[in-house]
Amino acid sequence: MLCAVSFNRYGRLYYLDPGELNPQVGDKVLVPTDDGPEVAECVWAAQWVGEDTDGFPKLVGLAREDDLRRDETLRRRKADAKVAAKRLIREHGLPMKVVAVDHVLGPAEGGGERTTVYFTAPHRVDFRSLVRDLGATLHCRVELRQLSARDSARVQGGIGSCGRDLCCATFLKDFEPVTIRMAKDQDLPLNPLRISGACGRLMCCLKYEHPLYAESGSYPSPGQRIETPDGLGKVVSRHPPSETVTVRQISGGETKRCSLSDVCGSRRAYDSGTS
Repeated sequence: MLCAVSFNRYGRLYYLDPGELNPQVGDKVLVPTDDGPEVAECVWAAQWVGEDTDGFPKLVGLAREDDLRRDETLRRRKADAKVAAKRLIREHGLPMKVVAVDHVLGPAEGGGERTTVYFTAPHRVDFRSLVRDLGATLHCRVELRQLSARDSARVQGGIGSCGRDLCCATFLKDFEPVTIRMAKDQDLPLNPLRISGACGRLMCCLKYEHPLYAESGSYPSPGQRIETPDGLGKVVSRHPPSETVTVRQISGGETKRCSLSDVCGSRRAYDSGTS
């Protein structure tokens, strides 16, 4: 059995083995982390799946009142640390933007409480004096970590041009290389505003359908004249995910979408042989 939890509303989902527990949607549960059990909300009730769950971490248990109070204290510390970090950054005049704050309540490995501030900056920043002042203000050990544009979008979350939550903030685990060649292979406009994500880099989803286009050697190229059931036409565009092409008829000029089997001779021969 598996269930899914989230540490923040509309945040990234984490899948765990419920063990002997049966958490329902909305239940507060304890999730094992490197810094000890943390409170999360169950957003997908435990149910049977067709995969082996041996590699998934197990829930520690259901959150009790003292766990909820500790989680509330943790959230207040994070909010206070974020406000203090922004104020001190302005005072020091540093070109930094605070993206997120993480706080560990002591005791933890390394000793005592620890606050980690994640930030973005256009270049490397000397923040040694900022760390000293921030540690004196928060009365704990402070670490600053600079994030890339993609990691910043993952941490902050947001809505993509498709109208859905960002892939990196929900289910995407690793960033795979995305190139402008992938956009060219898919006949997409090379306008940066059209093919860039919230992070300003090429959209990760360009890689999702690219294998279909990379293997579309049997498709007629745009501009090529082909024979269709309605007569001679010229290819306008191709659509490998649906195995169709858009064709403009030579005689009448009307545009229609045809299946690959109707316009590709080798595909017709293959389909007739398999049938």
